[in-house]
Amino acid sequence: MLSKFKTLIAVAVLSGTVSANVHAATVTVQNGDTLWDLSRTNNTSVKNIQMLNHLTTDLLHPGEALTIAPEKHYIVNQDDTLSSIALDHHVSISQIKEWNKLITDLIHPGLNLLIFDGINNTNNTITEKSTKPAAPAKTEAKAQPAPKAPQPVEKALKEISVKATAYTASCEGCSGITKTGINIKDNPNEKVIAVDPSVIPLGSKVYVQGFGKAIAADTGGAIKGNHIDIFIPSEHDAINFGVKHLKVTILN
Repeated sequence: MLSKFKTLIAVAVLSGTVSANVHAATVTVQNGDTLWDLSRTNNTSVKNIQMLNHLTTDLLHPGEALTIAPEKHYIVNQDDTLSSIALDHHVSISQIKEWNKLITDLIHPGLNLLIFDGINNTNNTITEKSTKPAAPAKTEAKAQPAPKAPQPVEKALKEISVKATAYTASCEGCSGITKTGINIKDNPNEKVIAVDPSVIPLGSKVYVQGFGKAIAADTGGAIKGNHIDIFIPSEHDAINFGVKHLKVTILN
């Protein structure tokens, strides 16, 4: 494993107030998208996307429409009611109760409520990971491109259940070079995991549930048996990853 890499196991919960100019939107899932990719691109969390869209698995389907909204926290004041708070934030009472697991309409001053502001006004539709503006309409006819040759399908060799944690190369003294020689400081977008080579051979291509395709390019003293460490360039995001129990498919 990288020299002095830190495995970051989090107990903190991401919170804070999102600026008012960030709005809820609808994202159209593209081929190859994962919940992890969409959460990072849209500055939210996998848990929030699952909650807003009532998802019970990490599986996504191209063309599927997902609601993405900024997370806000509202501190209840003396004269507040669920009705007034819902009206101010353009959401429903039932949504506030669902997001905060409330079983009654009674609230008290000082209560910290999770709210996805403007969730019922999602007029923006994002089709390319919310990064590209829509192209202007053209009236002239365009020649249809030749159909692409079918891509070879990677055959899954084995699927295993693992405990997953996260690590980063941003720690002081970390070299940034994996066991197989990948410089992840210079290439922070590389999808790399650390593995126990007796379980997942080094150099294997894998598919990690909720994370996507990656390469088993690193090892670590604490990574034994069915345990993987996922490289995440941001220390903040690595801390918030916590500990998860995922499926890993070995592709070659």
